[in-house]
Amino acid sequence: MVKPKSKVVRVRVGGPLASHQPALASILAERGYTPLTRVNHFQVMAHLSQWLAVRGFGVADLTSDRVDEYLTQRQADGYSAFCSRGSIRSLLEVLCSAGAPVTGPDPAPVSAADELLAGYDRFLRHERGLVASTTTAYVLRARRFLDGYGHGAVLHGLDTAAITAAVLREAGTGSAGSAQFFVVALRSFLRYCHLTGLIGTDMSGAALPVTGRRRSVLPRGLTSKQARALLSTCDRRTARGRRDYAVIVLLLRLGLRSREVAALQLEDIDWRAGQIAIHGKGHREDRLPLPADVGQAIAGYLRHGRPNDGPYRDVFLRSLAPQRGLSREAVALIVRRAGIRAGLGSFGPHRLRHTVATDMVAAGIGLGPIGQVLRHSDASSTSIYARVDIEQLRAIARPLHDGGVR
Repeated sequence: MVKPKSKVVRVRVGGPLASHQPALASILAERGYTPLTRVNHFQVMAHLSQWLAVRGFGVADLTSDRVDEYLTQRQADGYSAFCSRGSIRSLLEVLCSAGAPVTGPDPAPVSAADELLAGYDRFLRHERGLVASTTTAYVLRARRFLDGYGHGAVLHGLDTAAITAAVLREAGTGSAGSAQFFVVALRSFLRYCHLTGLIGTDMSGAALPVTGRRRSVLPRGLTSKQARALLSTCDRRTARGRRDYAVIVLLLRLGLRSREVAALQLEDIDWRAGQIAIHGKGHREDRLPLPADVGQAIAGYLRHGRPNDGPYRDVFLRSLAPQRGLSREAVALIVRRAGIRAGLGSFGPHRLRHTVATDMVAAGIGLGPIGQVLRHSDASSTSIYARVDIEQLRAIARPLHDGGVR
């Protein structure tokens, strides 16, 4: 049975917000909202405009508190949709541009510790080239250290005892892995404080490593049959299916990280030269050959799946509004969903990166070339694949008289 379509195709907004409807229409269209979804946003705009008119308010009277009051009243009236700030974000952006003070009061003055951490954040992003997720994790642990130290940004009296106490506190409240990461972040923060002159000497060495048993897990890749099953779950008759297929082919063939797929821009693909530019860790850029099947998958999505009427230069876009480039989390979700559909279970993009490496090991390729393909900056990152070929390890093992191995 065909689901009936809404007959509502046009909403006329009256009252104090009437003149701002074209601006909202423009921003909704730019972000990829469908005509029917735009109707829903216009209905909310008309409802808010009526609410303001009844109370004798104009756009300039729409403060942050009045937005909260309206949303509370809307929910009390029985509405279940568009009852949060996030759901009317586009409308609030339009009204804010028109002079409505909807952003709330000025933020409280930041403390010296906040300024220190903000500078550390900028240092990690711009000088070290760390991605946002890693930067956030480092800053969070630096804040935890400052809170435990208790002297804010005044660090000239910092000594090794205080650093050791911070590490012991962390080791006593979480896992060994969590404490180890805390030490890594703390050393980075202490080096930054020395570089900026807050600490006279580099005290990063005072953050001693935390020991802990770690399971030695062999990297697991997919078999050829599993890889084909994963790709077959993408319905290439749809725009989303073409996009997901191209994303998974990129991960399987080039061993990219999820953030590298998400960062791809249209200008990164040189179709004439058959190359693709990859933006990796630490602002590193590598130009790789573009395999024919990868190029065909991306071209199929660009021609028949990707919206081309927006300002975005990302290769891969969201399939639902608001239209914007995929995040690394969205790339991971594409892989997880495909794995579940294929009956392979839930796993992330790194499993596909392992697939590239394990296939190269099986083909007899050395660790050096594997590290180059995966763009490892440290050979130790590639060394884990030396343990992949179990059959070769068994052949090396010396048999004992009782049938065991030495």
